[in-house]
Amino acid sequence: MKEEIARVHHEEWARVVAGLARRFGDLDVAEEAAAEAFAVAVERWPRDGVPPNPGGWLTTTTATRKAIDRLRRESHRDAKQQAARMLDDDTPFEPTGPVEDDRLRLVFTCCHPALAMEARVALTLRLVGGLTVAEIARAFLVQEATMAQRITRAKAKIKAAHIPYRLPTADDIRERLAGVLAVVFLVFNEGYLASGGDDPLRVDLTDEAIRLGRLLRTLLPDDGETAGLLALMLLTDARRLARVSRTGELVTLDEQDRGAWDRTLIAEGHALVRERLETVATDDESPGRYQVLAAISAVHTAAPSARDTDWSQIVALYDRLVMLDPSPIVRLNRAVAVAEVDGPAVALAEVDRLAEALDGYHAYHAARADLLRRHGRSDESRAAYDRAIGLAGNPAERAYLTRRRDQLAG
Repeated sequence: MKEEIARVHHEEWARVVAGLARRFGDLDVAEEAAAEAFAVAVERWPRDGVPPNPGGWLTTTTATRKAIDRLRRESHRDAKQQAARMLDDDTPFEPTGPVEDDRLRLVFTCCHPALAMEARVALTLRLVGGLTVAEIARAFLVQEATMAQRITRAKAKIKAAHIPYRLPTADDIRERLAGVLAVVFLVFNEGYLASGGDDPLRVDLTDEAIRLGRLLRTLLPDDGETAGLLALMLLTDARRLARVSRTGELVTLDEQDRGAWDRTLIAEGHALVRERLETVATDDESPGRYQVLAAISAVHTAAPSARDTDWSQIVALYDRLVMLDPSPIVRLNRAVAVAEVDGPAVALAEVDRLAEALDGYHAYHAARADLLRRHGRSDESRAAYDRAIGLAGNPAERAYLTRRRDQLAG
């Protein structure tokens, strides 16, 4: 029964929230009412059984009443009367507009341009992606309290500015696309290597992100960044089965069994990358961030073995990526590639320049520990591994880092 309720929650959450928000014009009301409805389901369904139409039961039987109760408590007399009449409102829903999928439509709705990009992405991850505040904070490399304040301020701005819940129009699609792509990518990343919890991978999140990516590709077939993001997710997810060992330890790219990679996903991802390369060459376009990342992943997945990887090409692609996104994480990943071309000493000098920006990021200390190990500085490497282990929230990653630390000489 718990599994059935969890399945319904995954399938119906966005639909219930979208319907309530469309009806009552308030995302906070919709989110709280949906949460209360699922709480009632957890209590009643094990006793009474799952209803034939779980989504309808949640929306009409429970969540609508919860929403009306809240509106009655918070509104003035006129608003209370209007809310009470909503229970019997048989007005047909408005057309869905260009975005037919409930969850994707809600993502576009939440990515409102009145909010700063980081705020709209964080709020959407919380309301629609289902990520916790702690998970979102780790994705943005900030403290949990800081992220909680950002989300609270974003909600307050929506209320203060009277930003309506409105279905996205065709014009909204392009205006909000960058935020939507960022949301989908962050949901995928949280699933591909969970930042916390007992499960190293969250397949539900990676599958949902790829599903949304395919819908975006259908909606915007000529958009390069949409194609690039889908290709990147496919090529990354193709390595899923090889990423965690039977003992529950993370397996890095150079140690993975490439025979376990999903060749169907790789072929699809490579086809998208080739398509974008041909378009860029023909139309003299400049590829965006997701297209470059997809190209880097294509180089990795095209190599029959780790030693056959074309690291010079990867460094060249990272050089282009740094021009588009000079963030510390991109520069860290570039340094890792540089180590394969110019050696660990050169890469370590680049990594050490990022210390202030990335001191709280476990992957920074893990990369530094490996470079120090390769440079023969075992004591410093051990200290860096200890720091990385203390910051890592993924159990498989901690197991891998612990093994690497314990293999150090001395």
